[in-house]
Amino acid sequence: MIETLKRCLRARGMSYARLGQALGLSESSVKRLFSQKSFTMARLERVCRTIDMSIADLARMTAEQSKPNSNSNDQAFTLTLAQERILAKNSLLLACFYLLLNGRSVQEMSDRLSLSERATTNLLSQLSAAGLLDVEKGNKIRMHARPPIAWRPDGPVRKLYERQVREEFLRSEFSGSNEALSFHSAELSPASIRILMRKLEKLGADFADLAALDVALPSKEKVSIAMLLACRPWVFSMFSAYRPRAASVRER
Repeated sequence: MIETLKRCLRARGMSYARLGQALGLSESSVKRLFSQKSFTMARLERVCRTIDMSIADLARMTAEQSKPNSNSNDQAFTLTLAQERILAKNSLLLACFYLLLNGRSVQEMSDRLSLSERATTNLLSQLSAAGLLDVEKGNKIRMHARPPIAWRPDGPVRKLYERQVREEFLRSEFSGSNEALSFHSAELSPASIRILMRKLEKLGADFADLAALDVALPSKEKVSIAMLLACRPWVFSMFSAYRPRAASVRER
């Protein structure tokens, strides 16, 4: 649980120094709390409150991240291949799953997709049969997955939607509120590339932690947001005309 709390603090950008100010403790005292894991329940609750979460939220995240089908590298959740196939076959079912996964109530999901009561019940039954959720008394649901989902690179969902999603996502000037685009190109050593890849993995993990922290917030307090992380060896085609001449061309 303490390791999960550390990830949540990092995801919120909360340093030990800032946390110490909020708790009335020195930075060294906060470091000692985490190294010795000597938290009282009252203090643990205060730490959670500084990043707008509860002990129950922390316990839920800890339990979810310990499940065998969660990805330990980036904290994203992986569905079975059979589950992905079921979702890929029905776009409405996939939309229903996505909204529920991100904390929408059954009523909010139904209103958003303009579903009848019968259609809503049918979709919930299909998701339940696929092992993606449980439907409890009063039409309450308990999800078996958590955001974000790590779709299989060669799986049916990515094969069906990846090109469309990529094109739609990049069709923007990225100049509005909560938008950002930064492109960099350079020549790096293998060691530097490995460091860069680890930093990208860390950023993906931070995104997953933030998604898990905010899943229980009311929908009116959230905005659907996407982040694309990409890195590969690449040379701009413009430079293809300036390749070195063949070694056979020599001075005479």
